Amino acid sequence: MSLSLHTLKPAKGSRTKKFRIGRGEGSGSGKTAGKGTKGQRSRSGGRNKLKLKGLKQMLLSFPKLRGFKSPYVKAATVRADVLEKAFPVGGILDLYALKQKGLVSKNALSAKIVGTEIKASFTVKGLAVSDSAKAAIEKAGGSVAKLKKAKKVFPKKEKK
Repeated sequence: MSLSLHTLKPAKGSRTKKFRIGRGEGSGSGKTAGKGTKGQRSRSGGRNKLKLKGLKQMLLSFPKLRGFKSPYVKAATVRADVLEKAFPVGGILDLYALKQKGLVSKNALSAKIVGTEIKASFTVKGLAVSDSAKAAIEKAGGSVAKLKKAKKVFPKKEKK
């Protein structure tokens, strides 16, 4: 027999007939319809009211989540003395270079240089720099490019 739309059938055993409760004594689940006898659970609409009984105790057991989580990206911090060990000759510092040397995480979205002790001259591009680190870099003969403002992680929804 060829396969066509009128010959399609589900696999044997995949579809079972729904068990019909409360359809008389001969059905095997009549009279009390599998709910036992008496008590709140046997009545219609009885199970819902049981939930309210232990709800207060349940709420008290949940941990209190306090405070809030800032939507702004937190920059990974890099100390100036660590930079000198990683880049002894100097050169251009950007997020990619810091990731290559393993000074920040591979997933870092931004980084900030902090510290005051810098002797090597660096050219810093696309990184946040503390005021003290900026003064130390410029004193050593390096330069710091101005950084654009950080973007929010959750952008505003567009109006329709």
